[in-house]
Amino acid sequence: MLKQRLKSIASYALILIAGLAVGLAAANVPRWLTPAYIEGDYKAYFPDAKTKVVLYATATCPYCAKTQEYLKAKNIAYVKFDINESEQARKEFKQLKGEIVPLILVGNRQIAGFKPEVLDSALQQLH
Repeated sequence: MLKQRLKSIASYALILIAGLAVGLAAANVPRWLTPAYIEGDYKAYFPDAKTKVVLYATATCPYCAKTQEYLKAKNIAYVKFDINESEQARKEFKQLKGEIVPLILVGNRQIAGFKPEVLDSALQQLH
C-alpha cells in the first residue's frame, strides 16, 4: 500500500513538473521565434549621412536609459528621438512598425529592445 502511494505521488510530481516545463517553454516561444534584428533600408530615418545610429526612446524607459549609457560608454555617436515629445518621431516609430522602445537603427539593422550582444554585432558591421 505504501509502495502504491509513493508511485502515485511520484506520478503526480512528474505530471506537475512536466506541466510547468511546458508552460515555461510556451511562454518563451514568441521570444525564441522573433529575430534579433530586422534588416532593411533605413537611410530615410537618419538625419544626415554621417549619423549611423538612431535611437527611438522615451524619457521614462529604463532600457532606453541603459541603451544611451551603453552607447556613450562605447563612444558611439547617436541621435535620440523621444516618441512622447516629438510628433515626427512618433510618426517614424509607427512607420518602422515599432512596438517597444528602445528601437535602435544601426546602419541597415533595426533592433527592438536593449540587446547588447546584437547591438555590438550591428556596430561591428558598420566598421
